[in-house]
This record gives sequence, C-alpha cells and structure tokens, in this order.
Amino acid sequence: MNHDIAELRSMAGNIRGKIIEMSHQTETAHLGSSLSCVDILVALYWNVLCLDPDNPSAPDRDRFILSKGHAASALYATLGFKGFFAVDVLDSFASPGSRLEEHPGPNCIAGVEAASGSLGHGLPIGVGMALASRIQKQDYRVFVLLSDAECNEGSVWEAAMFAAGQRLDKVMAIIDFNKWQATGRSCEVMALNPLKEKWASFGWCAHEIDGHSMTEMVDVLNDFPDGSGRPVAVIAHTVKGKGVSFMEDDNNWHYRIPNEREVIKAKKELGLS
Repeated sequence: MNHDIAELRSMAGNIRGKIIEMSHQTETAHLGSSLSCVDILVALYWNVLCLDPDNPSAPDRDRFILSKGHAASALYATLGFKGFFAVDVLDSFASPGSRLEEHPGPNCIAGVEAASGSLGHGLPIGVGMALASRIQKQDYRVFVLLSDAECNEGSVWEAAMFAAGQRLDKVMAIIDFNKWQATGRSCEVMALNPLKEKWASFGWCAHEIDGHSMTEMVDVLNDFPDGSGRPVAVIAHTVKGKGVSFMEDDNNWHYRIPNEREVIKAKKELGLS
C-alpha cells in the first residue's frame, strides 16, 4: 500500500500516456480535465484507499466517486493499471457496446461506484454513502473528486451543509482546482475564491494543497478522518493538461483531440518513448 513517491510519479506518467492514447484513438474530448486529476487519483488508489481489486464490492471498502465524470478516461486508466480489470480493456473506451462510456455509468465496470457527469451530483451521493455508513455501523470512508466548476452548482453546497450539519466526518471532498471550465476561467465565470474559506464557512475542515505534489497529497489524504468530527475538503491546486508542455493551462484541450504527431510528442515528454 505504501508506495514511494518515485513509484507514484512513474505510475502517473504511465496513466497520462494511456489517457492521451485513448483520446486520440476514440476522438474523445476532455483530455485537459483528465490530465489535471491524474496525480490525485494515483495518490488515492496507490497509497490511501482501502480497496481490493479482486473483491471490488466488499462491504467495508472505501468508496471513491468521480463527480467530474467528464474525466472518465482518467478513472478508467487508473482502475485498469491498479488491476480492477485487464489494461487492454481500455482500448475499448468510448466504442460502440463498450462498458467504458465517455461518462461513467452505474456499475459499468469493476471499481466504478456511481454514474456521474451531470455536474454537482457526486457529492450528494457521497454524503448519502457516508450517512449510510453511520446508520449501518460500518467503518468505510468516502472520497469524492469534484471539478472547480462543479462548485457553481447549488447541489454541492446543499450537500456541504448537510454533511456539516450531521457531522459526517468520513466524507472528503477533493476539488481539482485547475482554474478552467468549458468556456473560461473558473473564477471569472463565478466568484469561487476564496474557495478554502468558503468550504470552511460551511463547517468543513478545509485544506489547500498542491494537487501535483505526491508528498503533500499523501500526507493530507492519509490523515483522514482527522479527529475534528467534521467532513474534510481538500482544495487541490492543479494545472489543466498537466504533464505535457503544449497542453498545460491551455483550455483548447477541453475539447481538442491530439493527432498522431502530438501523441508521439506528448509521450516523449512523459518519458514513455
């Protein structure tokens, strides 16, 4: 479970390379949004979550929900490399009849906990799971990964108020704060900042970290629950398109598809060729 930082970074590079291949092969968008959250997923799946790929439905497993379902390729690649299913299944992504749809369907494949993609739904689902854990006297934790643009949604803040009101201290919201949404800068579309203070004002124990620092993430994510009796929010500052110089912080890659030359160039930057 405790992989060193170099191993985590190497795995993140492999996953980014696969995501880029998947986007190219299937001509699917949301590449920049998928690349920004890879380090978060690797830190969770390799050093934090209590999950068994051979028994993905174990009642006592930790739950992870990708609320930003448009980044499905990142979740699928993570699950494949982690051993939930054969890696070559990823080659069917977004193909007719494939279980790996562009946005995750409920129980579409081992490791996917909920349908997502309609922004703002993941946290309410996660909060419900955390409440169920308490009622059923189980001990699992719930982690929900949101986009910063999801914080535009009222349902996120309704769930935040409920979780704090019920002192659901086994639910964590991780915000992939890459500063972009489909049509512009997140903080120009809506007044998100100061985001950490907003979550704290809703009764959450809020942290602000570098979402590409494996060390910071492993430290914060493993210290959960933190004994405060409150739900935890982690504002993870990230870069859209992280890992590939010509994609980083360029919102064109919200919809652009890499051509063959760009795939080769990207994989070279990632040290994969």
